[in-house]
Amino acid sequence: MGPADEFRELLRDTIKPAEVARFLDDLDHPERVEAIRGTSRGDQRKLYQAVDRFGQVRLADLVAPRVGAFETVRHYGKNTLPAFTHFEKRFCRPPQADPQQPEELYGFNFQTMSPVTGPGYFVAVEDRSRDEVLVDYRRVPDRKPDSWPPIKRNEQGLSRFVYGFMVDTLRRVSDHVTIGSAARNGKDLGSWFLLTRED
Repeated sequence: MGPADEFRELLRDTIKPAEVARFLDDLDHPERVEAIRGTSRGDQRKLYQAVDRFGQVRLADLVAPRVGAFETVRHYGKNTLPAFTHFEKRFCRPPQADPQQPEELYGFNFQTMSPVTGPGYFVAVEDRSRDEVLVDYRRVPDRKPDSWPPIKRNEQGLSRFVYGFMVDTLRRVSDHVTIGSAARNGKDLGSWFLLTRED
């Protein structure tokens, strides 16, 4: 049985968040990618609910303090959309930010349809009241690493229908893995995604 099958087995009945975290922490990066990309929509919906208040996720968990400013940190993902379900969120810490406790991170989405939908830039901030991170597509960075695509707002062109007026909520699953839920104009869309950070 491979990582994907084992992971889905853990999500089959009553989910035990601590057991799920231990399983994912014991995998290496390729195995974690395989595990999360083997999940279904139902798996992700159940997991998102199960890890509510399980642990805290901070910006420093997404981009570690040892990573330099404007260095790209890749988070490999699987979403519950009908197509193009494999994607990445790429994050960096702004040069002016405190590496230990940054107030915000910059990022964008990398996926097959990016040339059509746009890069989906965002600014990530902490929601300390719930120990979660908000990925806010209503805001875009004012600058970026040289290797990243041109910054575009998400309320124009086809980006409007994919990223416009969106905010994702990220919850902790394990040291490397977070799970997110998407909302537009404050309304939950019933769409989830898993991410695993590459070290």
